[in-house]
Amino acid sequence: MTKRSARKIRWSFFVFFVPVFLWLFLMIVMPQIELLRMSFVGTDFYGESGFTLGHYAAFFTEPIYWLTFVRTAGYALLVTFVVLLIALPVSFFITKVADLKVTGFLMVLILVPFWVSELVRVYGWMILLRESGVLNKLLVALGILKQPVEMLYNDVTMVMGLVYTTMLFMIVPIVSVMESLDDSFIEAAHDLGAKKLTIWRTIIIPYCMPGIMSGSIIVFMLVLGSYLTPNLMGGKNSIWFTEQIYNQMIIYFNWNQGAAFGFLLLLLSSILIWVALKITGQDWRKVIK
Repeated sequence: MTKRSARKIRWSFFVFFVPVFLWLFLMIVMPQIELLRMSFVGTDFYGESGFTLGHYAAFFTEPIYWLTFVRTAGYALLVTFVVLLIALPVSFFITKVADLKVTGFLMVLILVPFWVSELVRVYGWMILLRESGVLNKLLVALGILKQPVEMLYNDVTMVMGLVYTTMLFMIVPIVSVMESLDDSFIEAAHDLGAKKLTIWRTIIIPYCMPGIMSGSIIVFMLVLGSYLTPNLMGGKNSIWFTEQIYNQMIIYFNWNQGAAFGFLLLLLSSILIWVALKITGQDWRKVIK
């Protein structure tokens, strides 16, 4: 390699690396470091700022905070499980049953709703399910309901909205892994008399486990950190932990407490993901590929 070509390579690396590094450092790393610093800063009785663990201790001493997190984590696990149950047969149909030409069309149909923002998709569900919405009018016209009922602002519709807004992030990783599964394994198991559930349990699911875990982690983190869908579709009684963070920062102007809650959310969710990887025996390096 000549000195001129080596200089070109170094210059190309510099041109492409520096913008990415600056973007990551200035827009992600530095704000997170500042929030982490703020989470350990408190004001004493005399108005002087100093190091404190009080913001983190408040999470464990106030039941409303940790109970809200437990509720949020529980619903995030539920949504992830429901999304997985739907995504597995859909992914199998796309990769193993549908014709190659139809496969591209089906993937486009799955992608189309995500061409618009989450806010638009949530408002679409609200228009559909509200008391004066399309679904109520249809059920009344068919005689199934005597009068319109309010279908919004409860946990069921909130879960349904979260499932809808995160489905793509489960299907894509599973499809990418399931495509490489040799059809001869499934055919051989079927010829030997294995039932469909046995084939799924012993062949398909173990083979697709890296994609399943990758999609599950993405969906779980998205649902755990979601704000719009629980706030708009869940109603007043469906308090999400992200709403606690929003209230502390925006309503109460307590950025220190909100920063502590944010890092607790990151820490506790990371622990849950680590436990899930250990239980399933998956290598995190294979999962993130």
